[in-house]
Amino acid sequence: MNSITRAMGQVKDQLPRLIEHHVLDFLASSQWRGRVRELDPLTTVLLFICQIMHRNTAINHLRHVAAMTCSAAAFCKARQRLPLALLEHISKAVTRDVACASDEVGRWRGHRVWKADMTGCSMPDTPALQAHFGQPTGQQPGCGFPVASLLILCNAAGFIMQTLVMPLQSGEAGYIPQLHKSLKRNDLLIYDRAGCSYAQLALGHLRSLHAIFRMHQKQIVSFRSGRKHAGEVGKNKRKGLPRTKWLKRLGRCDQLVCYFKPIEKPRWMSQQQHDTLPASLVLRELRYAAKRRGFRSRSITLLTTLLDPQSYPAEELAEQYLSRWEIETNFRHLKQTMNMDVLKCKTVDGVKKELAVFILVYNLVRLVMLRASRRQDVPLDRISFIDALRWLCDGAFDRDLIVNPKRTGRVEPRVVKRRMKEYRWMKQPRSELREQLMGKTVRD
Repeated sequence: MNSITRAMGQVKDQLPRLIEHHVLDFLASSQWRGRVRELDPLTTVLLFICQIMHRNTAINHLRHVAAMTCSAAAFCKARQRLPLALLEHISKAVTRDVACASDEVGRWRGHRVWKADMTGCSMPDTPALQAHFGQPTGQQPGCGFPVASLLILCNAAGFIMQTLVMPLQSGEAGYIPQLHKSLKRNDLLIYDRAGCSYAQLALGHLRSLHAIFRMHQKQIVSFRSGRKHAGEVGKNKRKGLPRTKWLKRLGRCDQLVCYFKPIEKPRWMSQQQHDTLPASLVLRELRYAAKRRGFRSRSITLLTTLLDPQSYPAEELAEQYLSRWEIETNFRHLKQTMNMDVLKCKTVDGVKKELAVFILVYNLVRLVMLRASRRQDVPLDRISFIDALRWLCDGAFDRDLIVNPKRTGRVEPRVVKRRMKEYRWMKQPRSELREQLMGKTVRD
């Protein structure tokens, strides 16, 4: 018992006291009943967080970091006993706390700015995970790994406010409306082509939300004043014409158009939802040339609900959309710096628990960065994420952190200098390859 107490003391020094408060609050509200153990829920949660802080280190290494005397198997079983709802409750509670601290960061013309995108993470090849998440197409059975799709919503300060975990082959369009639960009236959501549909914009309109989406590549857009649209001509001449009605020219490649509700509903939407959508929407289309070096796209077309060209100049809308790429940096912090790219748990609940703690620790690191940026009077995106993570591992929350230099216009080739090991790809199940090795019939 003394060793567990020492371990808890070391772990607690690395975490805000609010973690303990939220754990005890959940156990009390759920009327949790369990026999007294050395690895009780609170101790296990604290050690789990400590493990993720150290880049999801092995449990045997965690025993050294936290001065644990219990075995790796004992901690693994204790982690399995943790209710998934407990870890989700803690993660959401901490998210609410950091949301209050960062609510005014990055506001643009009175709007809270939100960015969302998809990413994925791999996991062990077990039957349960294969059945639930699936693996990339083109890989033979037994030759790939399950992959989970994650739809992540970040605010302007980089905090992750909502995460949706789904199978790999799930269509993201049906999950985007679930992000609206984290948004408030007059918030601005920035998303890529996957969110650019009438249904998505109409659902946001019903909740008084604003959006900046990149135009879908199949949508026909014409900036010719007074042009016709597909509804104004005969059925035989509809090809090549926009489906939107031109309303007003706002500037060069900047116009107001009227979008009409499609007759057919999307597959992910119920008929009842489709019936509640408005018959038409007035939206703004604009096109600009991406002048930043290193960007692939030369010409980008946006669709937005922000209609006033005086209040929302086209140049600033373009800058806001380009800032969406900051979420890719957040993904890099999660998947490379924190080592979330490949998860370790072998069950569906275990994977979801692991992801919940990753998001929790990530938000704690961003909170340390936010405090440092205010104390050092530098922009938040200049603070070093990995330096904040290292100080957090040492239990320090109010230290001056490394400020990264501002490197504008930097262009790097998309190549890898260090050569990879020259092993062949696995194209057959491991059991078959073993049989071939035993029979000395390995094929080239």
